[in-house]
Amino acid sequence: MGVELRQNLIVACWEYLQTRVEVVKKSMEGLKEDLENESKSSAGDKYETGREMINIEWNKLSVQLNEYDRLGNILNRIEEYKPNGNVVLGSTVVTNVAKYFISIPAGEINTGKDKFYAVGIKSPIAQVLLGKKAGEKAKFNGREFEILEIT
Repeated sequence: MGVELRQNLIVACWEYLQTRVEVVKKSMEGLKEDLENESKSSAGDKYETGREMINIEWNKLSVQLNEYDRLGNILNRIEEYKPNGNVVLGSTVVTNVAKYFISIPAGEINTGKDKFYAVGIKSPIAQVLLGKKAGEKAKFNGREFEILEIT
């Protein structure tokens, strides 16, 4: 394992993020059209309720977009990561149970022959792994496992 694997994982995380951003932006475009149609078609209380519902949904999507932007910033930081032997943000961690990429919460990533779980640094499993070295044991969900490799 090494630089090429990490780069593939980073690319997969960027693709995950880009897909999510596109979905949110499409939804926002749809809401914008709905708002324009709402403005043209009705008046009174129904009009105000419809506009408010659209605004609430718009705000939710804006929060999601801001979160995706924050995750993009994390990925930018990971690209500058230099391995130091300890599990930190940007590490790939191979255990006797599963393989993890400490990055953003992007879920399962298949790299061809390997399956990694991209997990955010604040996730429970990442909190257990952070600071550990290869050869150390850790416990998660009542199950003990060993860290075999960190890159």
